Order: sequence, then C-alpha cells, then structure tokens
Amino acid sequence: MPKQIVKSLSVFFPCYNEQDNVERVVNRSIEILEPLDIDYELIIVNDGSKDRTSQIAHKLAEANSKIKVVDHPTNLGYGAALQSGFRAATKEFVFYTDGDGQFDIAELPPLFDLMNDCDIVSCCRINRQDNFIRKLNAFCWTTLVCMLFKMKLKDIDCAFKLYRRNIFDNMQMKSTGALIDTEILARAVKKGCRIVQRPVHHYPRTAGRQTGAKISVILRAFKELFGLYRQIKKS
Repeated sequence: MPKQIVKSLSVFFPCYNEQDNVERVVNRSIEILEPLDIDYELIIVNDGSKDRTSQIAHKLAEANSKIKVVDHPTNLGYGAALQSGFRAATKEFVFYTDGDGQFDIAELPPLFDLMNDCDIVSCCRINRQDNFIRKLNAFCWTTLVCMLFKMKLKDIDCAFKLYRRNIFDNMQMKSTGALIDTEILARAVKKGCRIVQRPVHHYPRTAGRQTGAKISVILRAFKELFGLYRQIKKS
C-alpha cells in the first residue's frame, strides 16, 4: 500500500457573490479535513463580491486560524481569483474548488495516493449539472484545447484539481479570465508535468448564479487562447 504523500495541503475557493454558499462549503471542508493526519489551510478568495461574501469569509477566519481571506477590491475575473489562491497557498500541495458548492470535498482525500505518481490530478465531472448549450460549449472548448496543446483530457475546466504547489514555481500565469485552467495545464505539460484524471460527482447549484457562460467571457477566452498558443509554441 503506497504511503500517503499529501501531508501538507492548501485548499482554496474562488468566490464571487457566494454569500449563500461560502460558509457551507468551508464548514464541509473542515468536516472532511479535520479528522485527517494533515497540516491544512483554507483560503477564501473573494473576487470583488457585491454581496456579503467578504463579511462572512472574514467572520469564518476570525473564528478559525486555519482560514484566511484574500480580498479583491473589485471583480478581477476567475483567472485572477485562481492566481491569488495559488500565490496565497503555503503548503506542499494545493487544491481548489469553486465556492458554489457544486462539488463535495469528501471526494478529495481519495485523490491523495495518486500524487505518488503524478503532479496534477485533473478531475472530470460525472453527470454534469448544466444545460445542453453549456455542456456543448464545454465539449467543443475542451476538444479545441486538447488539439492545440496535444493533451488528452476530458474536462479542462472542471473546478476540482489537486496540484503539487512547486509546479507553479517560475510558471508565468497571465490569464485573468476563463482561460486560466487551460493556461495552467498547457504550461504544466510543456514543463513535463504528469497529469492523471479521475471522475468526480457534480451537483446542482442550490444558491447564487453562474457567471462563466456570458458571451463576453467566452469571446475573451477564445481571443486569449490563440495568444497563449503562440506563446507556448515559441517557448
């Protein structure tokens, strides 16, 4: 039986207007992580929320020294929120999932043993809880990205990923928007990082609203995608 390699873990949640979800997500994470023999921290990245997300996050942090908050004064975008989370992480491994509660962090510990043989566990959603158009867009996007960067991944943008934190050493992340997952994975592959995939359940959003499907977000991601392709091809 392989020795558990994940003994030090940063977990972060990018949040935008998640006042009805953030406390539940954080408390569920504590429930799962606290019984484990692991040194962990929880990081809430508030990306300029206009609701009470920041106030709730700071209240949670005041009550628990393992929780810290990163606040963006204004909404900078999903990629910027992930960048802030990775920069704030101090442990040997780092995991992120969205603050909307559409994943169950109970599915994280079974991924730990996989890190004995890889650098990234990139999960793919089982029974994705999105409408047909959103799922079709995701399929086309993933197909295009994998073709451009010679990757074999089923779900590029699944917000349930576990990394060795040191892969971000000297990794220049430029995307502040929806391209961020593609950028990280493409740059990691270029560095020779090993990626494995595992399925993870996806649950309906019970509160708040999705923002990633806006046409402006999609068009910006496509524009940035081809810029990223040119950068990586030249490097």
